[in-house]
Amino acid sequence: MVGKYGSLVDSEGMDKYDDTYSNSSPPPDNTGEIIAIHVVSLVGLVIFLVISCYWVKKIRESPVIDVHARLNNGALVIMPPAVNVVQVLEADAETMERFLLDMAKEKPIRFSAQQLYSFTHNYTTRLGSGGFGVVYKGEFPNGVNIAVKVLNRSTNKRVEEQFMAEVGTIGRTYHINLVRLYGFCFDHVMSALIYEYMPNGSLDRFLFSKTPEIEWEKLFEIAIGIAKGIAYLHEECQQRIIHYDIKPGNVLLDENFSPKVADFGLAKLCNRDNTHVTFTGYRGTPGYAAPEFLLQNYPITHKCDVYSFGMLLFEIVGRRKNANGNPSDSLDWFPRHVWEEYEKGELEIMTAACGIEEKEREKAERVSMVALWCVQDSPEGRPQMSSVVKMLEGGVEIMPPPKPFRYLDSLGPTVLKPISGSDTGSSFPTTGGSNSYWYKDSTPIMKKYEIQMASSS
Repeated sequence: MVGKYGSLVDSEGMDKYDDTYSNSSPPPDNTGEIIAIHVVSLVGLVIFLVISCYWVKKIRESPVIDVHARLNNGALVIMPPAVNVVQVLEADAETMERFLLDMAKEKPIRFSAQQLYSFTHNYTTRLGSGGFGVVYKGEFPNGVNIAVKVLNRSTNKRVEEQFMAEVGTIGRTYHINLVRLYGFCFDHVMSALIYEYMPNGSLDRFLFSKTPEIEWEKLFEIAIGIAKGIAYLHEECQQRIIHYDIKPGNVLLDENFSPKVADFGLAKLCNRDNTHVTFTGYRGTPGYAAPEFLLQNYPITHKCDVYSFGMLLFEIVGRRKNANGNPSDSLDWFPRHVWEEYEKGELEIMTAACGIEEKEREKAERVSMVALWCVQDSPEGRPQMSSVVKMLEGGVEIMPPPKPFRYLDSLGPTVLKPISGSDTGSSFPTTGGSNSYWYKDSTPIMKKYEIQMASSS
């Protein structure tokens, strides 16, 4: 029975099973729906992230926006910053930009010929001329007055040498007593140099005028200013600069009559360690040039500028040219006259004859003695310009100078050798130290003590 019913059940069940699955359709393919769901999920996630980032940024910016709004409405009082807190203001960027622009202006700028045409208004105002070119007055767009020196274009190499000398020397210096070079122009059209404008022109205009326009006290200040400018060139620049043409015509005066050494067309750079400079040809202006230029193959040092400055000092004392142009006055050479008066101990009388007031005569005598030191025949016998400044300013006792101008009697290499210390009562020049070949430190108290010691002995 069991087997009978069992087989029957199994048989019927199997038939039903076969009928059920034989009559049904195959299962559907859901791959597309799954992909769509994933894409939608990813898009939703991206949108959620974008919205989240937006609100996070909004929350972070909201205090800044609130601060700016309150600042604009005047409702916010800014408390002073705490110690060690650095504030970065919007104005700092402008301040830094101005600073960087000012730094860039310290170096000479290269201008175009068209710019100079505009600056000078077609070169309408002529200030003067010289052997190398013409100087015109101009103005920068910001209103700053300038002097434009247009060099003569020719095959003469000296013009190119002057251009390179000016840019290469004064272009790398900055001193209150040196004229400032703003820039230059050099192309196939023209060569020019752009300087700061000096409204009072050159010193010789006032020094040699028939009617004095500057008090002697101001001339004394001008002398010190020139000395400081030359001292900077010789002793304070990275490379020593020798001017080679110090004279009143190359000293310009600003609106306050402050002096500025100018015209570096003959100047030359040299290493500070070099004892002399080698070149060929005569340099400078006759009457101001040092005697070593007259000798062949004689070593030239920066002391040639010291000699020229000494000749300028004589002209400041006398308010006249050292040598008159009249043949009948060929013996009227003021520097030799100053030496003769010094030998006789009559410098004060000489300064009075030059029209210098009594209150200024002590300074005038000092200038005269410094000038006699500067024009010593031997370059080694001339003081450094820093010593010249110290001697002019006072506070030191100037030592008696030896006789200068021996080269006028017998020009030769031996004449330019230094005078031995026995001739002057002092040792040969040395740099440094409080006392030197040219001066010794002295104060009114020290002078009084020396007088008392001398009277008691």
